[in-house]
Parts: sequence; C-alpha cells; structure tokens
Amino acid sequence: MICLGIDPGTATTGYGVIEAVGTRRLHLLHGVIRTPYGLPQGERLMILHEKLCTLVERFTPSLIGMEKLFFSTNVKTAISVAQAQGVVLFTAAAAGIPVIELTPNQVKMSVTQNGNADKRQVQLMVRRLLQLADIPRPDDAADALAVALSASQEPAWRR
Repeated sequence: MICLGIDPGTATTGYGVIEAVGTRRLHLLHGVIRTPYGLPQGERLMILHEKLCTLVERFTPSLIGMEKLFFSTNVKTAISVAQAQGVVLFTAAAAGIPVIELTPNQVKMSVTQNGNADKRQVQLMVRRLLQLADIPRPDDAADALAVALSASQEPAWRR
C-alpha cells in the first residue's frame, strides 16, 4: 500500500510518500510544495491542487494521511491552513482516495510512542523507521513522512 502524508499549509505544504509492505515502511519520496508569496490566495490554492494531482498521478496512493489543525492562536494562519486542508480533501475525493486526519499528538504517539515527543524526537524516529541516512529536510517534509507512517498503521476500519 502506498501512503501519501501531508502537512498542509498555503505557503509550504510538506509531503511524504511511503510504501507499506507488511510491517516494513519504505521511503519513496519527500519534499515540499511552495507557493509564491504575494499571489492571490485562490491562485496559491490552485498551485497546491495541481502539485498534489501530480503526486497522486505519479504514485497512485491507496491512502492519504493529513495532519489536522489542532490549535492555533493566529486566526489568519488557521484559516489559511484550513483552506489548504480543503484542497487536500478535494484532491483526494476527486481521485477516490480515502483520507485519515491525524492530530499532531496522534502522530507523535504513533511514531515515537510518546504523545509529548518534541520535533527532534519525531524526526529521529522517522529517519530510523524509514532507514534514511539523514533526518529528512525541510521540517514540513519530515512532518509529512511522520503523518504517512502514522496513517499507514491505522486499522483498515478507520480508512
């Protein structure tokens, strides 16, 4: 099963693609989608949609995991992230791919067995679980790989 993990944002969206083979998780690709600052919000969201479509066409994932916005004190940021989440949900629905939304604590717990793990601990476990030479960069991509790992471990009934 191929799983696409997404850490959504309008300016930067992290993505990570893994393949689940039994209990093993294989790294396929990770990176970020950046949208130019200064473009109208609708154009930025269209760019995000187009790039996500490219990833979906290239890897044909069976499942998309997405980090859920859990809390934000900045209303403008929260709205922007929510709009990016909407683009992810729309892209997945159009392709017929189920989405699992996970809170940051669920991801931390799944990857490190510690819901209070810090970013560095999560990144080290992502590197270890995917047998990577280095911690994935940038942070948004590492977060997306953690989401993919978590989503790929969810029971089938949650999908």
